[in-house]
Amino acid sequence: MRVLSSGLHRILAVTLGFFLLGMTAKLRAQSQETEPVPSESSHSSDGRLGPQDLRVTPMVPTTEGPSTPGPLPVPEQQVPPAGKMTDNYVIGPEDVLDIDVFNVPELAKSVRVSNDGTISLPLIGKVDAAGLTSDQLRDEVEKKYGETYLQDPHISVFVKQFQAQPVSVIGAVELPGLYYLTGPRTLIEMLSMAGGLAKRTSSPPGRTLYVTRKGGFGDLPMAEGMKLVAPDKLEINIKRLLYSNDDSLNIRMQPLDTISVAKADVIYVVGAVRLPGGFILEDRENVTVTQALALAQGFLGSPAKSSARIIRQSPDGSKTEIRVNLKKILDGKAEDVEMAANDILFVPDSTSKTAMRRSVEAAISTVTGVLVFRR
Repeated sequence: MRVLSSGLHRILAVTLGFFLLGMTAKLRAQSQETEPVPSESSHSSDGRLGPQDLRVTPMVPTTEGPSTPGPLPVPEQQVPPAGKMTDNYVIGPEDVLDIDVFNVPELAKSVRVSNDGTISLPLIGKVDAAGLTSDQLRDEVEKKYGETYLQDPHISVFVKQFQAQPVSVIGAVELPGLYYLTGPRTLIEMLSMAGGLAKRTSSPPGRTLYVTRKGGFGDLPMAEGMKLVAPDKLEINIKRLLYSNDDSLNIRMQPLDTISVAKADVIYVVGAVRLPGGFILEDRENVTVTQALALAQGFLGSPAKSSARIIRQSPDGSKTEIRVNLKKILDGKAEDVEMAANDILFVPDSTSKTAMRRSVEAAISTVTGVLVFRR
């Protein structure tokens, strides 16, 4: 019994020793986890880092954000404030502005600039707005509120609707209409805003466009591809504008400008030809009667070549007929005749000479319904 008791005591002592060692290790680990990051004072006396300085502090969740690393924040100066793109925009009549007063929501207001260029605000009444930028108007409103009613006011001015600087884009474009300048814009940029040149085969763009400007173009230098057809009207060659490296044609637009893209001219060939119809002159000013015949793929049947006519309608609606002897022209005995826009070349059939007059009238009356072919 004594031997058994001695062995039992020995086992209990070993078990207790292991238990105490485990508890000591556990307490040491907990103390290391909660130990704060050493400060500069924990460095060794010679200025070198000690072992305690290499400890990594675990990431602890906070209420300010997630415990896992996220995307790098964008520096504040890289984020453009609201309205940054319109800082240089000059306010004008019909513009709609949002005026906010910091910490005074009762004074916040959305206002439209009146025709006299002023806006009306609570307490301070009328304020001149036209001709100022958003920043300049903000400074003026802050000054007026600070003189009597508010201490160190903070105002924000935002242009909600741009209505003061319209530009009309009409003619052979995809989306003709009224567009507003929200900053410096060029001619090509305005055409882009209108959807570009028209893609419809029934009304394609011609060779030129016109910019009409109230007050004229001043001392705008003329370049190749542009021509001043009137003091307030500038003609610009579209092909040179879009496809050359000459930026002088891409003029800066001004409020109230009108851009008119001319439609392509059309000539008509009807009568005893293989392909009667209208032909669009996209890249040329005019055609001759022989070129028009080529577009119509030549004669058909028994044409009365010496009795052809060009039917031309004047701006006042009156019609004139120009006799054309196609036989002599084709034989080189007469000069090739030029056709103007909207001219009708009528080639009668020799079997219906007695009904020549009636055929001419029929050609005039039906030419608006004839199929238009692209050259």
